[in-house]
Amino acid sequence: LYARGADERREPASVTKIMTQLLIVEAVEAGTLTLDEIVTASASAAGIGGSQMYLEEGERISVRDLMKALTVNSANDAAVVMAERIAGSEEAFAKLMNERAGALGMADTHFTNASGLYPDDEHYTTARDVAIMSRELMGHELIREFTTIWTGTLRDGTFNLANTNRLIHDYKGATGLKTGYTSRAGYCLSAAAERDGIEYIAVVLGCDTGAIRFGEAAALLDFAFNNYVLISLLPSEPLPPVPVVLGKARYVQPVPEGDVCLVVTKAEARVIEKRISILTAVPAPVLEGERLGAIVVHSGDRIIAELDIVSAESSRSLTWAEIFARFFSLLFTAG
Repeated sequence: LYARGADERREPASVTKIMTQLLIVEAVEAGTLTLDEIVTASASAAGIGGSQMYLEEGERISVRDLMKALTVNSANDAAVVMAERIAGSEEAFAKLMNERAGALGMADTHFTNASGLYPDDEHYTTARDVAIMSRELMGHELIREFTTIWTGTLRDGTFNLANTNRLIHDYKGATGLKTGYTSRAGYCLSAAAERDGIEYIAVVLGCDTGAIRFGEAAALLDFAFNNYVLISLLPSEPLPPVPVVLGKARYVQPVPEGDVCLVVTKAEARVIEKRISILTAVPAPVLEGERLGAIVVHSGDRIIAELDIVSAESSRSLTWAEIFARFFSLLFTAG
């Protein structure tokens, strides 16, 4: 909805952990990892610097608590432990991160580690790519268990959690997501917030201070909530069945295909008009997913969206025997 310098390559600092979180969540959902699994901290994880939960080599801790520390306190040691658990080493995990980034279309991103702590010319991304991986991560309901924590404790109350993203406390509807800072990367933030059924993501990289990053992200979210609205492209009434000429099924049910919601400006929403064109009948055979018409959405004289209407089921052609049987059935009924 708004962008400036969105494709400039920058170091992301701990915003890197969004991809780390995504791979962890996907592993949990795939069943190759559980939140209750106990993981042992390695020497490499215990020896990392920056923000951490101060793991000791050999310490055993659950994946759930590691995710809390990684997400809320931006713990670098927790990120390394999880990288080693999933891929065997942080180097191998970085390869998985890059493969996932490629699959998401993040063309200007390359990771070399799981935390973003260390300065590295080969570790970079863009605001646009951060938004892409943020949207993918927030599509997993599981992550909200962690991103919405403001304060808490671990290790039976001996370790305090305090979210590095102050918008969770200060911004209405905030749902996440991740802060980052190094002297080279500056102050970074991917922020998400939801109100009235729509969630927006704002990404700011390379700010001079933490206050600026929170202010800029909040201003972007305000811009979206104040100027845009989510509308449904669905017709107000159910679409009537379409007759099938010489089909085994006499009718097929037309349904809209694709994304049935659209974000538009509030000014556009006031003059939205949906025009539906649909076939009055269709010859057999009809395949499931076959196009039967379209919903064209106008805002004034401008077309802002077009949604295909397709068949929800198939209908094969009648055989000659079935045609004659149906014909005689009609004659008998008429008599």
